[in-house]
Amino acid sequence: MQLFYAPDLEPPLYTLGEEESKHCVRVLRLGCGDTIHLTDGRGNLCRAEITDADPRRCTVRIVETHPEFEKMPYRLVMAVAPTKNPDRFEWFLEKATEVGVTQIVPLETAHSERRSFKPLRGEKVITAAMKQSLKAYRPELAGLTPFREAASAPFEGRSLIAHCEPPHTPNGKALLAATLRPGEAVRIFIGPEGDFSPEEIDFALSHGFEEITLGPQRLRTETAAVVATVMTATVNLLPRND
Repeated sequence: MQLFYAPDLEPPLYTLGEEESKHCVRVLRLGCGDTIHLTDGRGNLCRAEITDADPRRCTVRIVETHPEFEKMPYRLVMAVAPTKNPDRFEWFLEKATEVGVTQIVPLETAHSERRSFKPLRGEKVITAAMKQSLKAYRPELAGLTPFREAASAPFEGRSLIAHCEPPHTPNGKALLAATLRPGEAVRIFIGPEGDFSPEEIDFALSHGFEEITLGPQRLRTETAAVVATVMTATVNLLPRND
C-alpha cells in the first residue's frame, strides 16, 4: 500500500502537493487508474484512484474512506529533552511515531545540552515515519517548551516523570510497565543526558506527577524515550489474561 499525506484532504477530488505528486508519478511511476491511499493525519484513511498523473499536480478521486483507522486505545504525550546530537532526537521522533504516540513535547530543562529545536525538520521526520508505518494519525509536535511551563500545563490524565535520582517521595519510584493501566491518558517526562535537576523533580511532584523508573539499566535520553513509548504501547495493545 502506498500512503500519501494530505493534510487538507476533502473528497471526492483531491490534488496532491508538488512533492507528493512527484513521488507518486516520477518515483513510483504510477499513472491514471492506479490506486493509492491518502491520510489527513487525523484518522481518515482513503483509497483513491489517480485521474490525472501530472508530476506537479497529481489529481485523485476518493473511492473509499475509513474514519478512525487503527485509532490508538490510549493517549500518550511524550515530553523529552532534545539530545545534543539532533540525529538521536530525530531517531526518537521516528520510532515513537511508528510505535504510537499522540503528542511530542521537546523540553528545555536546567541541564539541557541543546537549547534550540527546529520543528520543521522534526515535522518532516514524523510525516515520513507516519507514511512508512501506514498510520492514519499523525503525532502533534510542539515547539521547545520550558520545563516548568510543560509540567504545570493542565492535563486530563496521569503525569509521570522518569529520573535517575533516589526517590523523592515515600512511595518511591514505580516501574512504568507495572503502574500503567490500559486505556488511560498519560504523559511521560524524560530528561536530558544530565537528568532533571532535583528542583525540577520536586516541581513536577508538586504538580501531581508520579515518579517512575524504566528499570535498572542506565539509558540514553532517546533510548529511554523509546522504551517508555514501547512500554505504554505494550500495556495497551497486548492481550490480557485477567
